[in-house]
Amino acid sequence: MKQDTEYIRWFEDIRVEDVPLVGGKNASLGEMYRELTKQGVKIPNGFAVTAKAYWLVIKSAGILDELKAAMAGLDKTNVTDLAKRGKKARDLILGAGIPDDLWFEIKVAYDRLCKEYGPDTDVAVRSSATAEDLPTASFAGQQETYLNIRGYHDLRAACSKCLASLFTGRAIS
Repeated sequence: MKQDTEYIRWFEDIRVEDVPLVGGKNASLGEMYRELTKQGVKIPNGFAVTAKAYWLVIKSAGILDELKAAMAGLDKTNVTDLAKRGKKARDLILGAGIPDDLWFEIKVAYDRLCKEYGPDTDVAVRSSATAEDLPTASFAGQQETYLNIRGYHDLRAACSKCLASLFTGRAIS
């Protein structure tokens, strides 16, 4: 079921070619959902919040220059400085919150999952890097994952924390 959304993509609509938009993990989930559910394999439905949504958060809050400043001159070997800069960046994103137009799409998508699986369905809020793994580097596990998230309040908080986790020490080092 195709939906007109600007910041959300349902697994059924995601293809492997969508890595730049939804990340590798979500692209794989989309492929798996689309291909295996029609073969009778039970895969839970879900949706991805796009990279475009991340940029909406940054631009709506007007924090891009502050984020750049926080990362300027980063010395990845100085763990104390790395932690301080990462915290500054995470605080900026957490302070930005989720803009109303993005939140509306997330709520509508969550409501659809609750209709499909029952009231207060628990969901996982996970990052999905839009960069491909390299022969010498893997991006798996760099950002946070939040499991058993239920209800609007916890969902909104987990989405913000997941976006902010792009600036954990392990993600920026």
